[in-house]
Amino acid sequence: MTNSPLREADQVAQIASEISTPYDSGTTAAFPLDRSVVLQKSGLVFSRPLPHRTWELVGRQLLTFTDSSTWWIADWLVYGEAAFEGRYRDAIEKTSLDYQTLRNYAWVARRFELSRRHDGLSFGHHAEVAALDQPEQDFWLRKAEEFGWSRNQLRKEVRASLRERKHQVIRAPRAEAVRRELGTAGCTMDTAMSTTATQPLCLQLTPEQLAQCATLAKSQNMAVEEWAVRVLDAAVRSTTPP
Repeated sequence: MTNSPLREADQVAQIASEISTPYDSGTTAAFPLDRSVVLQKSGLVFSRPLPHRTWELVGRQLLTFTDSSTWWIADWLVYGEAAFEGRYRDAIEKTSLDYQTLRNYAWVARRFELSRRHDGLSFGHHAEVAALDQPEQDFWLRKAEEFGWSRNQLRKEVRASLRERKHQVIRAPRAEAVRRELGTAGCTMDTAMSTTATQPLCLQLTPEQLAQCATLAKSQNMAVEEWAVRVLDAAVRSTTPP
């Protein structure tokens, strides 16, 4: 018979409390949501038919518990590495998980202290952004939680952002080279071009415009500054009445 409904967080907490003790042979634990679902060490037993809604909630509980256990293992590893040093690897080699997998768990746990972990997201979500700086981690996890992104969707969004950033970084050195050639000591993101030694002119150009100026100047075997002065001079002459 189904128990009175509980909030999902309370249900998960009850599951954890009931199965947190080590299993002995034959030990079982029942889901608090429905006593007809019993956990055994070797499997899950359904003693009677379940309504679809109950079956869905059982699945959510299982997935939540599985994800929490990953964080628990990760924190266990972090503690052991700090407390036992030389004996740390010997201990984890006795577990059933791959050494590198466990090392990855620990690395993610160190990247996110407890207060920064999102209960509404999986360990995998956190792993996807663990290599980023902290402000970016927080930004992407907030977005994932807000829009209900899966781990794969979060990965897609982050990679798209990184690709765009990479393209910007590739363009930046070209703009910087133009700045150095123009001598832009006093103009941030500007192009400084001198018409005379004592009358500087500071123009705001995009990186693409700066790169185009440099290309045109080079095609005429001229320094960018000289080329810019000539272009401006020609423009003035073409618009000045005779």
